[in-house]
Amino acid sequence: MRFQLPALACVLTGASFCIHGQAPAPQSPPTDTVAPSIPGVVKEGTKVQFIKDGFQGTEGPIGLPDGSVIFTETNASRITKIDKDGNTSTFLENTNGSNALALDKKARLISVQTTPGQAKVGVIYPKGSEKTFTDNFEGKPYTRPNDLVVDKKGGVYFTEPANAPPGGPAPALPPAVYYVGPEGGKAVKIAENIAFPNGITLSRDEKVLYVNDAQGEFLLAFDVQADGTVKNRRNFAKYEGVTKTASGNRSGADGLAIDSDGRLYAATSAGIEVFSPDGKQIGTIKLSRIPQNLAFAGPDKKTLYVVGRGAAFKIQMLAAGFKGRAK
Repeated sequence: MRFQLPALACVLTGASFCIHGQAPAPQSPPTDTVAPSIPGVVKEGTKVQFIKDGFQGTEGPIGLPDGSVIFTETNASRITKIDKDGNTSTFLENTNGSNALALDKKARLISVQTTPGQAKVGVIYPKGSEKTFTDNFEGKPYTRPNDLVVDKKGGVYFTEPANAPPGGPAPALPPAVYYVGPEGGKAVKIAENIAFPNGITLSRDEKVLYVNDAQGEFLLAFDVQADGTVKNRRNFAKYEGVTKTASGNRSGADGLAIDSDGRLYAATSAGIEVFSPDGKQIGTIKLSRIPQNLAFAGPDKKTLYVVGRGAAFKIQMLAAGFKGRAK
């Protein structure tokens, strides 16, 4: 694929998106940092441990039952595994540009897949179980689905920011959030008028859907209905890391995770922002690279893995990730 220079810079630095073709800022070598005190979340001075650099597009981490974590290298069309000792290995090749990952109740790996002209949501693993859930909305193809979460029924919520690469065809669909039922079928548009819908997750009881807006000031929340649709959109929490430009706000809000006490963790331009269950910002963990996504993993789900801009990190937490689903 031929890229214009800004898009090529995004690929080489491992950025999951470049808004309107803007190249990311030059990066310094990743290093260990330390976390602040966030009561019940992380102990002051805890090391934010750098694991490895040089990955080709770092996204979509989820914890596996054996305590390891896997994440996507979107630009390499590969899924990489990190074991509990920090060793890395290839988990799966030829992933159709998978960006975000989830496990359903059948232990199938479901991903949003971003290869231009082949964008879709569906099962990619185990081998032989591959299946497309949805590749269009009302006959129009998706541009680049970004993130997803699977509910206990097997339905999939996913974001589509309509972020076409520079030089590519114009998106056929506007930015939106969709829901597709178990085993696929007709997708339903459940939310729109979000500048850049990005990270997405559900509350522990699955009564609330949370969506990050990479070009907004607020983490959004919606009440989930019995049929999978949502209502009562509201601003749940305000990001710390928002900058204002001539073209609008930039929060860099990307991946989301939830812990066993219902706190939300958002990867933003400021770091890992932690919000209480009622939307209060209770602390930010800084990293030497701007984070893109994160997930709790390990045998007790008390290790927070963070990936971003080609690098991977881990943090030993006081809080444990929610154990009701992989992420």
